[in-house]
Amino acid sequence: MSAFLHQRPIHNPFTDQDPVSPRSSSNSQRPISIFSPTALLILLSLLVVLGVFLPWAGMPDFIFSSASPSLSKWRHYTLAQAASFVAKNGTVIVCAVSQPYLPFLNNWLISISRQKHQDKVLVIAEDYATLYKVNERWPGHAVLVPPAPDAQTAHKFGSQGFFNFTSRRPRHLLHILELGYNVMYNDVDMVWLADPFPYLQGNHDVYFTDDMTAVKPLKHSHALPPPGKKGRTYICSCMIFLRPTTGAKLVMKKWIEELQVQPWSKAKKSNDQPAFNWALNKTAGGVDLYLLPQAAFPTGGLYFKNLTWVQETKGMHVIIHNNYITGFEKKIKRFRDFGLWLVDDHALESPLGRL
Repeated sequence: MSAFLHQRPIHNPFTDQDPVSPRSSSNSQRPISIFSPTALLILLSLLVVLGVFLPWAGMPDFIFSSASPSLSKWRHYTLAQAASFVAKNGTVIVCAVSQPYLPFLNNWLISISRQKHQDKVLVIAEDYATLYKVNERWPGHAVLVPPAPDAQTAHKFGSQGFFNFTSRRPRHLLHILELGYNVMYNDVDMVWLADPFPYLQGNHDVYFTDDMTAVKPLKHSHALPPPGKKGRTYICSCMIFLRPTTGAKLVMKKWIEELQVQPWSKAKKSNDQPAFNWALNKTAGGVDLYLLPQAAFPTGGLYFKNLTWVQETKGMHVIIHNNYITGFEKKIKRFRDFGLWLVDDHALESPLGRL
């Protein structure tokens, strides 16, 4: 990241602007002690030139970013300002990202750019390193809603940090709805193969995808599926489209309530998805819900594991979710195996370029 630090005019603090006096000239013939001020200054200058100025070696770039006026201004960038900047035709596409997921963000952005919807994207940064990196490369497209979660634990699935990270999602979405925008949420371990917006038919309140791997008929019902063994449905909270309606806002408020009722604990390492399903189940009677077609929006447990189904539905796939697997390296390998890891050869198609 050091190549992207804010550039400033180079100034040598050791340059003496005064002419050399006769006294100093006569002293120049003396041997220079290794501990003399002159020798120390020469050594320090060499270290700087060689790029091994030891006190700062290995420090992350974002430590210096706060000193840069061009980057630190983003600390005060609000969600309302950001949504207003990126919204196109009243719609915002949102993701939430912490620093470890930047490669997945770039992969996702490449696929969205191919569908010409990248200008609608708003990255909700969950740490300041991500906020500065995205806005440095793509000004205005990242915002941080304080307080930032613990960046060290937010990416570990099943951890309290991960729960704290994902449980912020409905608050962000509700805020955007209250600003009057349509909002699509995606996890960044997704890849767009086609434009999803033609599938967002009608004027339903909430659109979502099934997380079950059982194959549905091609013309399956778009109603909320029946509850499973745990008394609730298994809808994925990773791909949602919401219109700024009373019904959609009600679902988000209920989702927030359910997260408060079912907090994370060591005994029950929860995440945000069960709470989302309870919110859907408990509001279904008064909200217009729409299940998106499975062939277009398959879960990873189906797309990556049922190759017969993939061949039968070839050409119908729109957004692929790389779930039903955990771990960065495993997800990347799976994407590579299926030709969906785009950053290796197509990084320049991303608004962020090569990270």
